[in-house]
Amino acid sequence: MELPQPGAEGTCCATDCPVAEAHDVLGGKWTTLIFRDLMSGTRRYSELQRSLVGISPRMLAARLRALEARGLVARRIYPTVPPKTDYTLTDLGRRAEPVIAAMAEFGAQVQQAGAGKDQARPRGRTT
Repeated sequence: MELPQPGAEGTCCATDCPVAEAHDVLGGKWTTLIFRDLMSGTRRYSELQRSLVGISPRMLAARLRALEARGLVARRIYPTVPPKTDYTLTDLGRRAEPVIAAMAEFGAQVQQAGAGKDQARPRGRTT
């Protein structure tokens, strides 16, 4: 697939731009880290919250609901007391794995290039 060129007629902020669509899905704060955690398998809500240091329960719930609404994440609720809820990537959600893996590789390269310099600490657990 050929990428649209910036400034090409009809591609700047076009509603049908595939890069803009991917950004709409993955560009939200915490979203790529949620994908990172779910790539290794099904996770309970509490596991995600512990892993994503600094995310509020409200924000985590909102992000998971948005991903579920787009068909990227499946939620399963168990009828227990207290209720147990877990999340897993759908087949469509798993298609983002190469993107997240490329981000991890790029992030490692940036970290290596900046080794020894003052840097902000990464959020969440590292992979």
